[in-house]
Amino acid sequence: MNKFILFISLVTLGTTTAISQNGKSYRFSLNEAVTFAIDSNYTAMNARRDIAKAIKQKWETTATGLPQLSGDISYQNNLKQPVTFIPAEFSGGPPGTFTPVTFGTKQNASATATLNQLIFDGSYLVGLQAAKTFLEFSENAAEKTNLEVRKGVINAYGSVLLAQELVEIFEKNKETLDKNLFETQQIFENGLTEEESVEQLEVTLLDIKTQLSNAKRSAAIAREMFNVALGIPVESTVTFTDDLDVLAENNIQLQFLDKSLSVEDNVDYKIANNLTEQRALEVKLEKSRALPTLSAFINYGTQASTDEFTFLDSNQRWFQSSIFGVSMNIPIFSSGMRSAKTQRAKIALDQAQTELEETVQNIRLDLNSAKSNYQFAIEKYENAKRNIALSERIENKNQIKFTEGLSTSFDLRQAQTQLYSAQQQYFQSMLDLINAKAEVETVLNLPQLRVTSEEIKKQY
Repeated sequence: MNKFILFISLVTLGTTTAISQNGKSYRFSLNEAVTFAIDSNYTAMNARRDIAKAIKQKWETTATGLPQLSGDISYQNNLKQPVTFIPAEFSGGPPGTFTPVTFGTKQNASATATLNQLIFDGSYLVGLQAAKTFLEFSENAAEKTNLEVRKGVINAYGSVLLAQELVEIFEKNKETLDKNLFETQQIFENGLTEEESVEQLEVTLLDIKTQLSNAKRSAAIAREMFNVALGIPVESTVTFTDDLDVLAENNIQLQFLDKSLSVEDNVDYKIANNLTEQRALEVKLEKSRALPTLSAFINYGTQASTDEFTFLDSNQRWFQSSIFGVSMNIPIFSSGMRSAKTQRAKIALDQAQTELEETVQNIRLDLNSAKSNYQFAIEKYENAKRNIALSERIENKNQIKFTEGLSTSFDLRQAQTQLYSAQQQYFQSMLDLINAKAEVETVLNLPQLRVTSEEIKKQY
């Protein structure tokens, strides 16, 4: 009984240690991985924080035009009061001499509250518009980030599946070659074939072993890259529930080749348009600097003076004061400085409008290019599927001929090399197909992954 309890304790300890070392385990389909990454990816998280910062900046700009109340409390203790010399004859002394006199009290205290209010400032009104535009820019940038994160996760998910498929196929090929090499060695030892046949198979087997080792390392790196794309620790264990073949078949959707694009819906256009609006506001800002600014203030203060610290006594006398004022600043002459700034802002606006037009043309080019690449990926996948079937039949025929002594080991090696190349091309074509469709969807801004400021306000 004691031995059984000890065994259970060791198993439990080993399991706990394994969990603490490997971290949390996850299980994802491709769609689940994308959804998870949109929420947890490091770049996506910071993009949402950029929106939160823009929200705060908008209120910061708004608050500059609202009442500002400040207070000031001061206390002074004249450890050595300053001495002033006055003519001695004022106090009956001899003319031409001076008498030292100390003015004021040794200790002074005061408290003042001031309320400032901006009445009119053209740059403030432009600033409000600029803050709103910057918030829209942050939302659009976050949307673009989410689209890029989605595309990256799709690529990372497919890369893991591709690496797994390659490891499995290399292991299967190695197993077949081990069997062929063993049988050929037996035939050679019986003097029924040449040593070259054994050496050809050894060369092929060595190449497969090298590719298998590399595929295993690549699979481990692909998993770590996937974890980083999702925003989870690289050591976390992830189970992939989708199959590469099924994903490839599901991503053959020819209707995407006929989809048209509304340029205004593309996130790159939205961002370029935000920058154009920002430049237009900069022109308005420079023009507004020629307008006068008007502000007002009112303050209230109280002060007391004494030779001893009696400011907290109830009978201490405090003397009040209050001031109200209005200030207007009128720009009159700047030696052409304001005009130069305005012209420079107009030139920057022209540049932004040109860049916006260039963005429109690039978006259309990107869509046509993405559609072309997607169609090519579909065709390449279909061809690779047929090629692998043909290569398998050719390799199988050469296996039979070699076994029966009707073909050389060189012919068999050529057939095997052709098959291994076709296998890799087939699996790579599936990943290329999945990525090509994701690229088309990104240009079309599908699916909608916009993050609004209202959603962010609930989090911050």
